Amino acid sequence: MFGWSIGKNSLLLGAFALVTAGVLAGTYQATREQIAEAERQAAAAALLEIIPRDQHDNDLLSDTLPVPQDALDTLGLRQSEAIHLARRDGRVEAVIVPAIAPDGYSGAIRMIVGVQRDGQIAGVRVLTHNETPGLGDKVDLKKSDWILGFHGRSLGNPSVEDWRVKKDGGAFDQFTGATITPRAVVNQVRRVLEFVDQHHAVLFEQALEDAPNNTAETAPESSENTGTTQ
Repeated sequence: MFGWSIGKNSLLLGAFALVTAGVLAGTYQATREQIAEAERQAAAAALLEIIPRDQHDNDLLSDTLPVPQDALDTLGLRQSEAIHLARRDGRVEAVIVPAIAPDGYSGAIRMIVGVQRDGQIAGVRVLTHNETPGLGDKVDLKKSDWILGFHGRSLGNPSVEDWRVKKDGGAFDQFTGATITPRAVVNQVRRVLEFVDQHHAVLFEQALEDAPNNTAETAPESSENTGTTQ
């Protein structure tokens, strides 16, 4: 009797698991296209925050280059991701590079960094992080405008030696009670600038005919003061 009861319960649990798996699979199939489109729109909006539509005439999402394998460690990436190219009349005017600062206070900080042809930063946005609310999360534009301080900076502004937070003798503010997080972001943005400088010819001399699509994207208009996805 006892064995029969165990068997019955096992069958019920198995049936419940199958039904649950079926519901989840069905839900995924029914919504994956909507999810993919929502992710595309979110990605386009983040890119447009850095390079507004009036500064390029191509599709930022599809006009891309892969991150070189030998640059993955420099950019903190585990695998190659897309570098987005911003063109005007076919010429690459800016690139948007993905990067991860692995040494935030609460772990990895994912960001994108836009760099103009002349080496100046077009903008930086933190995409995801796990930093402490009220302290390290000020790297997020939704929490403070600290991240906007990178705009117009370059490897010469300030000097490479000053690409540190002020507590370390550099030029960039840290937050009250939180130094590790801004230090991680500053260091990683500097590494992105060094990567772009070292690969400038490859990044900015991509021929127009290599671009897969030059139709302007249809994502929502960007705003310099709009936060990005957390």
